[in-house]
Amino acid sequence: MAIKTEKIILNGMAGNMDCAIDWPDTPIRGWALVLHPHPLHEGTRDNKIVTTVARACAQNGLLAVRPNFRGVGLSEGVFDKAHGETRDMQMLIEQIEQLYPEVSHKKWVLAGFSFGTAVAAQLYAEQKQAQHQLPDAMMLLGPAVWRFQYRDIELPADLLVVHGEKDEVVLLQEVFDWIRPYQIPVTVIPEATHFFHGFLIQLKKLIQIKLDQILK
Repeated sequence: MAIKTEKIILNGMAGNMDCAIDWPDTPIRGWALVLHPHPLHEGTRDNKIVTTVARACAQNGLLAVRPNFRGVGLSEGVFDKAHGETRDMQMLIEQIEQLYPEVSHKKWVLAGFSFGTAVAAQLYAEQKQAQHQLPDAMMLLGPAVWRFQYRDIELPADLLVVHGEKDEVVLLQEVFDWIRPYQIPVTVIPEATHFFHGFLIQLKKLIQIKLDQILK
């Protein structure tokens, strides 16, 4: 399958928002928003976890949107500890639905890796509070939500959470402590570290299983 990538500039609260869109070469079945790791620690939309998720989504007929957060690439503004970034993503959703009406009211997937999970989780909460469309599937990979949390959050019961057993950036025990009140299971990849070095194939299989649940 040939995936074509389009570069576009959208409007964020702090100015330009630099985005890449991965287009499937099959009929569009919906779209995905994939959020990258910490901007101040070399996190970009081209992170290998982000591109792995986006590629899996595109291969399943989803238009995959990979924005650069504030201060990354051509995106304007400065790092705002997930608060401003979440507001930007609310604006992005509105613009994507206007620019690409073919994805409106179709399946929507929300995914984040590391810092991106904090934006994803709080975006979900903001969407729910505003009674806007919620994602049909949500994935938090290597989550660090609590480190950048500015509001109360709710999580969908069918949330996919994946973490590496030997994550050296966000300890597995921290994830268990955070997720316990939500009673949501965590999928642990044995021996995997934060960036899932050597385990991208296993990660992609888990993503595919989740996509199959909503697209079958």
